[in-house]
Amino acid sequence: MARTLRLALAQFDFPVGDVAGNAERIASLIAAARDAHGADLVLFPELALSGYPPEDLLLRPAFLADCQAALKRIADGVQGIVAVVGWPEAAGAVVFNAASVLRDGAVATTYRKRELPNYAVFDERRYFSADTGDCVFDVNGVQVGLLICEDLWFAEPAASTAALGADLLVVPNASPFERGKIAQRDGLLAQRVRESRVGIAYLNLVGGQDELVFDGASVLCDGDGRLHDNAGAFADALLVADYEANSRRFTPVEWQGERDEGIESLAWRAIVRGIRDYAGKNGFGRVLLGLSGGIDSAMVLALAVDALGAEAVTAVRMPSRYTADMSNDLALEQAHVLGVRVETLPIAGPFEGFLTTLAPVFAYRAPDVAEENLQSRCRGALLMALSNKFGGLLLTTGNKSEYAVGYATIYGDMCGGFAPIKDLYKTEVYALCDWRNRQPGGPVIPSAVITRAPSAELRENQTDQDSLPPYDVLDAILYRYVDQEKSGAEIVAEGFDADMVARMLKLVRTSEWKRRQAAPGPKLSRRAFGRERRYPITSGYRE
Repeated sequence: MARTLRLALAQFDFPVGDVAGNAERIASLIAAARDAHGADLVLFPELALSGYPPEDLLLRPAFLADCQAALKRIADGVQGIVAVVGWPEAAGAVVFNAASVLRDGAVATTYRKRELPNYAVFDERRYFSADTGDCVFDVNGVQVGLLICEDLWFAEPAASTAALGADLLVVPNASPFERGKIAQRDGLLAQRVRESRVGIAYLNLVGGQDELVFDGASVLCDGDGRLHDNAGAFADALLVADYEANSRRFTPVEWQGERDEGIESLAWRAIVRGIRDYAGKNGFGRVLLGLSGGIDSAMVLALAVDALGAEAVTAVRMPSRYTADMSNDLALEQAHVLGVRVETLPIAGPFEGFLTTLAPVFAYRAPDVAEENLQSRCRGALLMALSNKFGGLLLTTGNKSEYAVGYATIYGDMCGGFAPIKDLYKTEVYALCDWRNRQPGGPVIPSAVITRAPSAELRENQTDQDSLPPYDVLDAILYRYVDQEKSGAEIVAEGFDADMVARMLKLVRTSEWKRRQAAPGPKLSRRAFGRERRYPITSGYRE
């Protein structure tokens, strides 16, 4: 006798803290899964009710009480379908990362997460207690086992759940995007299936939350280890598949597969989603940025237009005495190609005003980095004034290479509310710009922007390589030190110049204070500056 069920996976964005809005969306999707798709079971992401990660909201008793009340309201309305909803469950003095099984107008059972991640961007042990129990429940004669996210990364939870007779494992997740992570997830699923011999439905959250971007890319894995296509990355979707328990195989019914898992495509779309959600969830209908004619600001402009549309983006040119005509021309050319409004605010007047005011105390000292940085701070002040006056979110344009070595001006070009490319090394910026220009619709970044020598244009004939090694060399050093956490000696042993390595690593260490004050930006790598890589500002350690 065939034992089948129709499963719906709600790959949607559930904003942090919007308990009422999330509850309304969950209830609506439960009804849609039942009525429009004939689903027997609908699964929601980890902590869908509260949003992920709720961080110190979990320390507020009123927030936890609101979540509990909202779950009860959802459960009251569940009829003709089984729903699994993630939420933070307060139980006396402890809180659990929980997922409740709702059916027939009530909470049938609740599973509590067993493995709590406490590394990289995760600090669940700060908030949650771990449990040890398994959860298996019946849907149409199919025994469904429930795990939550990190539980799947350990062999024992899946094994013990399968040992209780589970025919299928459903796993709600809130797993942030990271380059290469989709392949890592797929490998993990295949391994767990080999061990348990049951099919796995892996549902992942989607959407931007501060520095994190959740990519969705949910996936099904048959009991024989066959992986189906990942669902579309960064896309909201109600995914539907049938599962046959005897053969332990899925048949996708409503499943839009991912069409491009290339590194550049996923990174670009992660940033676009990050900009769109950060702006939208914080009440910004518009963004603005300084457009210099260089590659970083050109990339941020293209990303902003892809995220919000040209009508919601303003580019600002702020030429100085050192700004090349080519820079002005290229900035205007790109803005016209994208259909973006351009404002031009020369900084000669404010700069001269600062120099005049400072002249008595700067007397008899030769111009140096202080005067160079004043130009950047003039630009930062103008951009923040526009943001204050017209209400737009200011996007900063610094990249990971610059933030790593401090080649950015605090209170100058670091001003702003969101930093879209702060987790991209300069060489990665070039690669993504080249990729974007090859997409349908034609180039959106002028080729001369990509080929010209990068420069801050804060003094005559300046280029970045006056102060830094070539970016391919610099980024190779930084990747080893920041992302791979290698010591200076290990990097030198790989063939890099010892003096250069020592100088670059010193710049990384002494720039920590700047990075602490930098705007948030989407995490793309294993070791993003911000909530993931947290080093002390004051430290006597030298590798």
